Amino acid sequence: MTNKNTEIISIEPKILTIRGAKVMLDSDLAALYGVTTGRLNEAVKRNLKRFPEEFMFQLTKEEWQNLKSQNAISSWGGRRKLPLVFTEHGVTMLSSVLNSPRAVQINIQIIKAFIALRRYALAQKPENITRRIGILEKVLLQYMDKNDKRVNEIVETINDMLSTDDEDDAKQIGFVK
Repeated sequence: MTNKNTEIISIEPKILTIRGAKVMLDSDLAALYGVTTGRLNEAVKRNLKRFPEEFMFQLTKEEWQNLKSQNAISSWGGRRKLPLVFTEHGVTMLSSVLNSPRAVQINIQIIKAFIALRRYALAQKPENITRRIGILEKVLLQYMDKNDKRVNEIVETINDMLSTDDEDDAKQIGFVK
């Protein structure tokens, strides 16, 4: 494994899912960039127009408490403000706010980690969905009359949606020449 891959792997555990988005804490990003959390947040505050809510948001008190309890984040010393979290797009925007050579290199590694996680998730979804639907089908058929038209229609519809034979029928996306 190359050094770059090792660095990507060490970043992935710092990517959390909050409000359905993959994000990183301001303190984790600051540590990676080699600056204090206060310095990172000052740079963001001076450039707030670059960070809409889909790029960055502040955790609620409940989210922060839940995160600390789940991840054994130390509460010793505490913070005066609730943490900011940055999505993949927010991390990309940080490279223009923290414009040091280290920030640029770290941003590249972080974006690669986000991409690796997305690829992994996309690769897993069809398999997991198929398995879960198979389980659901067995349970439904076990408890309902096998001749129940509604159950059969649901199962057939799901199987049709999952079949890969209809790729030719899929609507093409993109520009038309």
